[in-house]
Amino acid sequence: MQKNSILFTILSTFTIFVWFFFFTPQSTTQNSNNLMQPQSIEAQIPELQNINLNKLEFVARRRIKEEQINVENEQYKAILTNKGAAVLSWSVKEKNGKWVDLVFPESPPVMANFPCLFYKIVSKSNNKIVFEYVSEKGWTITKTYNLSNFYMHNLTIEVEKTDGASVPQIELKWGPGLGTDTKETKENIALTRVLAYTKEKPYKLKKFKNDSELAPMYQWMSIDNRYFLAAFIPEKATDFDKIISSRFDKKHPYSFTLVATVPKDINKKEYSVNFYLGPKGYTYLKTYNLGLEKTVDFGLFGFLGKIAFAVLTFFYKLTHNYGWAIIMITIVIQLLVLPLTLKSLRSAAAMKRIQPVIKDIQTKYKDNPQRLQAEMLNVYRSQKVNPLGGCLPMILQLPIFWAFFTMLRNSYELRSEGWILFVNDLSAADHFVKLGCFNVNLLPLVMGVGMFLQQKMTTATSDPTQRRIMYIMPVLFTFMFWSFPSGLVIYWITNSAISMIEQYFVIRKDKVQIKHFNS
Repeated sequence: MQKNSILFTILSTFTIFVWFFFFTPQSTTQNSNNLMQPQSIEAQIPELQNINLNKLEFVARRRIKEEQINVENEQYKAILTNKGAAVLSWSVKEKNGKWVDLVFPESPPVMANFPCLFYKIVSKSNNKIVFEYVSEKGWTITKTYNLSNFYMHNLTIEVEKTDGASVPQIELKWGPGLGTDTKETKENIALTRVLAYTKEKPYKLKKFKNDSELAPMYQWMSIDNRYFLAAFIPEKATDFDKIISSRFDKKHPYSFTLVATVPKDINKKEYSVNFYLGPKGYTYLKTYNLGLEKTVDFGLFGFLGKIAFAVLTFFYKLTHNYGWAIIMITIVIQLLVLPLTLKSLRSAAAMKRIQPVIKDIQTKYKDNPQRLQAEMLNVYRSQKVNPLGGCLPMILQLPIFWAFFTMLRNSYELRSEGWILFVNDLSAADHFVKLGCFNVNLLPLVMGVGMFLQQKMTTATSDPTQRRIMYIMPVLFTFMFWSFPSGLVIYWITNSAISMIEQYFVIRKDKVQIKHFNS
């Protein structure tokens, strides 16, 4: 492999290394006491802040016993509380039977209205839970959770008031953060996003930070991480005034709040919001026809990633195994870029052929740079060699490989999907065996050995400096891929194996050409 190929490999490695290791967070110690600075009791309780409820009355109402409601079916299990008519826990069941709580450890309760007030439980079942709070200030709030057997549900908030009664703002909040499983805990804070999808064409997905926007501009708003999503879709976007996104600091995840002001001239108002709590399966989200699938991050070259995902899904339907589907789509990609790959390898081989001549020219005209340049250009023209011919085709391939890399990294469909033998989760490292506290991952080792053999084959005629550099690459790649999902490592092993076959035939043909050129 010549200098242009070395450059491409190093740049590709550096890009992946920077993205994976520097744009994902280091683990941080969470402390619920640091999420909010101490506040007065009036500031913590919207009802005291907005309508000046008598403190003695409030203290008396706090003595009401908190009651929790458990709901469970095959897809999820939830714990709700009459304190704030809120959600304490909402766990979804994955394909491997494990439960993932989408309520971040520091954030319960979520979806609360006036979280320090106790509601009466009017009725409860697995499909419907009704809470009611009657204020002595002349207003009543009724919250109804209408639950389905899947991931999309409905929340209705009904407010009734007497003439002249002042009602606090209606808020619907999720966060800070969104829960995930232990494998993604380290990166979860950095990957948590607050997103909203515009209501009118051209539809656009907007990422929120510490800011607010007018709610009627958006069809839905959400908080997500790599594999899970909590999205809220108001039936009437005009019912809500604004969307607020905030976080305490960079060590804590974002939260978002939907805010609505109850009209003074209306004595009865109902707010209806559909909400999705579940995994970010691209195909499944697309069935809702709401644009929720756009929360799946296919990266910089998203349109290529979507094509790759469609092809991967096609092969999965044929094989019923995502591991074999990854191998098949890797072969397809290699066939598609074969002309570029061959051009790159032939260019590298041509550069090898003329290296003795180039070295002679460099020695002969080392004191005359202009003549040296002219002689080198003459050799390139006479032998029809382009010095950049080996690198440019590889650069053209980079968007395809990067799109495929990102697609495999972010596809929920690969979670808990096995391949063969010890590879039982393509979204995680293979963990072949555990020695004490250290996990030995076999696939990255196989990949490293394969890359060493590849470098041994391609650097046989290279100078000693290039040989030493190229032997470092397998070690670097093994280290970088050690904790990568096994699906990505399978892709890279397959890609390297095919490249070795292609290089074998090019090198074999090149030996004949080198002999002919020297003769």
